[in-house]
Amino acid sequence: MSRATPQMLHFARRLIDYETNGNGAFESPGREAYGICQKLRPHLATLMGNGGVRGLFARALALASAEVPWLSAVHVKTDGSLEGMEELHVKRDPGELLEGGVVMVAQLLGLLVAFIGENLTVSLVRDVWPNARLTTVDFGNGVKNEKS
Repeated sequence: MSRATPQMLHFARRLIDYETNGNGAFESPGREAYGICQKLRPHLATLMGNGGVRGLFARALALASAEVPWLSAVHVKTDGSLEGMEELHVKRDPGELLEGGVVMVAQLLGLLVAFIGENLTVSLVRDVWPNARLTTVDFGNGVKNEKS
């Protein structure tokens, strides 16, 4: 099992904080983390197609489910969207949903860093969230990506 690193968890929380406080895009706690995946989806599809996005999301979900077992109720549809979230929102409290989502986003970001590198991952995130304050992103290797 490959656990999400503290740096990726921190990065995921920063994005979620931006979504909830920065622009209020999501109506209830716990949904914001999954919304981040959905916002990334079309940008990732441009790079790797729907099949690539599906594979990436499925792997991130499998890794996250190993840390948060109830996430195994979520499935990735053919287009890469997540299925089964509505049922979880009925069964789980918002705090649990949020923490599960943080792990899911952290795993997704970790896979992106592994596959396309730190700089491209940060660039992709900045494309999706141009106004987010990501002045320094530390991925735990002693390198910080500075905003240009």
